[in-house]
Amino acid sequence: MNLGYWTPVYGGFLRNVGDEEGMAATWASIREVSVTADRLGFHTTLVPELYLNDRKGIDAPSLEAWSLTAAILAVTDRLRVMTAVRPGFHLPAVLAKTVSTLDSIAPGRVALNVVAAWWAEEARQFGGTFTTHDDRYVQAEEFVQVLRGLWGRSPFTFAGDHYELEGTIVEPKPSAQPVVFAGGESEAGKESIARFADAYVMHGGTLDEVRANVADITERSLRIHDRPLREIGMPAYVIVRDTEAEAQRELERITTVDPTSPGYASFEEFQRNSKLSLELTKREYSVGTRGLRPNLVGTPEQVAERIRAYGDAGISLLLIQSSPLKEELERIAEQVFPLVPQGELVH
Repeated sequence: MNLGYWTPVYGGFLRNVGDEEGMAATWASIREVSVTADRLGFHTTLVPELYLNDRKGIDAPSLEAWSLTAAILAVTDRLRVMTAVRPGFHLPAVLAKTVSTLDSIAPGRVALNVVAAWWAEEARQFGGTFTTHDDRYVQAEEFVQVLRGLWGRSPFTFAGDHYELEGTIVEPKPSAQPVVFAGGESEAGKESIARFADAYVMHGGTLDEVRANVADITERSLRIHDRPLREIGMPAYVIVRDTEAEAQRELERITTVDPTSPGYASFEEFQRNSKLSLELTKREYSVGTRGLRPNLVGTPEQVAERIRAYGDAGISLLLIQSSPLKEELERIAEQVFPLVPQGELVH
């Protein structure tokens, strides 16, 4: 398994905890985390693309994903940056050019997470295209077809339901086709992802849920392409402490839910506009992405044992969330890394 982390573009991960996280939505804060993670040997960071802050409330600051990606790649040497992209907010030819340029900055260290956006209010404010749930996956699939076509040959022509290009040239090409991740839980979403994605990233789940999800997406990929997906990733909120009691106290502190907190409205909209395979609890609202569901909470030995079990269940990339992130990544690298076999850092 490769251990990575989730870049907190919103300043922090915790919806019930305010300024005491000490994680400002600033480049200075993200730079410090990025350089530290690169030095410690973390494999990948996922940079989410959100123009409004869904953790701290829509009035709170948050950082733009693609400019942040360029900066992270420029100050790191080994870290792979997987950046989320919502097709409804981008022209695919422009994005293809952006990724090619980023690859010239950091060859082989750029990956994508194609997201069928869920936040209607964000699309309204920023002029993004927000169609029906299933059609957003049709759009995503065409988007990836265009990207791969433009990265593979020049000129490139395409005609689909959402995009048309005639003789489009994108030069230079990336050094290699970037890995395309995608996630979703609906029938239409998973079938589409199995067709267009190289890799799958799911929300956090129990071991049984993850085993079932891995088996499902693997079966689809084998049926369509006669091969499994290259990688399967999952985010998880990690709490490592010297004793289990200390870890449980921290868990209780961050999960005391206040329904009047600024991010609660976006959590409810996420549930309305997503076809989820299970109902989210208000406790899971506390950190998002169902990050507490894997229960990576406890001593280093307990957390490492749980991580190894997820590796056995089919997860090849763990995207850690924790707070405060820099200090917790240092703790995890020191105390958990030696207990968890990891893959190569070469991309």
